[in-house]
Amino acid sequence: MKKVIKLILGIGVLAVLIWFVIDLNASKGQSDTELIEFAIKEVETISKVIITDPQGYTFELRKNDATWTDKDGGCINQESAGFVLDALRNIEFKGYLPDGSHENSKAQMATQHIKVEIFQNGEWSKTWYIGPASQDHYGQIMQLDSKKDGKSAYPVIMKIKGVYGIIAPRFFGDPRQWLCSEIFSLELDEISKIEVKNIQEPQRSFSVTKNGADMKVYQQNTLLQNVDTSMIFRYLNSYKKVHFEKPNYELNIVQLDSLKNTTPFAELYVTDITDVKKRVKCFRIIAKEDTEINTEMESIVSYRNSDQDRFWAELPNGQIVKCQYYVFNPLLLGHIFFPMDVTMLKTHDGIKPKEE
Repeated sequence: MKKVIKLILGIGVLAVLIWFVIDLNASKGQSDTELIEFAIKEVETISKVIITDPQGYTFELRKNDATWTDKDGGCINQESAGFVLDALRNIEFKGYLPDGSHENSKAQMATQHIKVEIFQNGEWSKTWYIGPASQDHYGQIMQLDSKKDGKSAYPVIMKIKGVYGIIAPRFFGDPRQWLCSEIFSLELDEISKIEVKNIQEPQRSFSVTKNGADMKVYQQNTLLQNVDTSMIFRYLNSYKKVHFEKPNYELNIVQLDSLKNTTPFAELYVTDITDVKKRVKCFRIIAKEDTEINTEMESIVSYRNSDQDRFWAELPNGQIVKCQYYVFNPLLLGHIFFPMDVTMLKTHDGIKPKEE
């Protein structure tokens, strides 16, 4: 009988020990989860990401079918959105901070961090707080707040799998950095009319009309004869992929108003087959050495006194961006493609255009 009692007691003690170990491991796992479970493996469930940076900028990415847009459904840079999703999927634990640094790190995080709010299937799921880089610059000090576990007690060091670098540059709130650089993306059969107005030299103005297979080219409203159809195709195909170089980071509000009130050197009008018409206005960038000469931003700035590589453009939505002549010259210079009447053309900076 005593042996039976001892056996029962022994089994009871063993059961208590097993329960204690299981509970301890469960608590440890929960603590680790609270600290390091940043990743979202099912990125296809992510419906919205809100990024707020230390400068006070906030940007909201929204999933719209297979693409990502801003909160209003506007076009954004899909490559940048891809970098965000890659980080959300592949972030992983790198290491713990020394115990003595927890309070200092938390204080740093409170005053200087990037906040990333993540929504899955329309509901908030997690928030990342991205702090300073780790000492070796191969990781980022971060803190997690999740719907499942609440906010973690202290930060840890995280990194992106397979990437040797910091995480923060992928997350920016400045809307200018998210701008879709695409200006035109039109196939040949989507174009109805192109009109180029050369303000400084009206003789160079021209237009191209397309109605099915019927295509015509006009120079200052005069129909051009003997135009090679293949050259019209080449010209119209230039509108397949037209992008600006970068957003405006230089001009303030007053300077932008002044620029828009000056006369552009050219205006480009593009009408598609649905009769939607878009306008791009092109402004010279005044060379720095000519600043004193052009203190009042003269309505006409000569080609010689302006930047030879880039110009300002006002997009259809009023946004001012910087563009390259390399990209736009094939759109603005009709004589490259068509046998324009050279007797109508003025010399440009003393150089007479070559006859076709």
